[in-house]
Amino acid sequence: MPEPPEGAERAVLFDLDDTLAPFQTLAHWQWAWKPQGPLLPERHARAAIRKSVRAWDRRRWQGLVGAEPPVGAADLRLHLHDTLLAVAGRPLGDYEVESVVDRFLRPSPHSETFEDVPATGRWLKEHGVPFGVLTPFPEPVARAFLTRTGLPTDVPLFADPGIPEAPRLPTAAAFRAARKLLGSKTARVVYVGDLYWSDVRAAARAGLEPVLLDRTDAFEGLGGTRIRSLSELPALLERAPIPAPVDSPPPPDGP
Repeated sequence: MPEPPEGAERAVLFDLDDTLAPFQTLAHWQWAWKPQGPLLPERHARAAIRKSVRAWDRRRWQGLVGAEPPVGAADLRLHLHDTLLAVAGRPLGDYEVESVVDRFLRPSPHSETFEDVPATGRWLKEHGVPFGVLTPFPEPVARAFLTRTGLPTDVPLFADPGIPEAPRLPTAAAFRAARKLLGSKTARVVYVGDLYWSDVRAAARAGLEPVLLDRTDAFEGLGGTRIRSLSELPALLERAPIPAPVDSPPPPDGP
């Protein structure tokens, strides 16, 4: 990995789910719903998950710009409820759905991981680049997933405090609060997330330098700085400030 430029002052904030820890994956849904089988139909389930993630990105953005009420913890559960029904392709009982959602919000014992995460964390630590994790998850959920990433145990975690008056993602106030708590005095704070609208565009509105981590080409063709792996991040930190995405129309209502 490249050396940082001399005198560079920058810090990094990461999203958690599907950026540092696999979350909306076929294997995780399999474990949460049908751990003993039968296997979920791969093509249908992957398509349902992909469509659901894009819908969640759109819903969070609409809450940010006032087109819908802001999202909260109940909205996350509703999103997972809808995703499960889409994966199932049929109605399910309320008790079954709630049980599966509860299970889904815990890491599986088989714990999928991203191989590029520990190496990136080591590089940042060795080169004196402050970094932290910013997530809309409640802290117990976030901490459980974070422990599986291979990052240092002392990495700062900025989770949903569960206090109504506290700023919540994806508002600019939440991004700025995390930046302040990170303790970095640098003018350059890079934010890395896996959703285009409610991660990248929202972070740009808060004055951070946004990077889209698009591991599966879910947002191919959209503007801004896009990487396929965290192994590309050190090279980005060498460069001049990362520009915000050019203004473009809001996300459509379709898939």
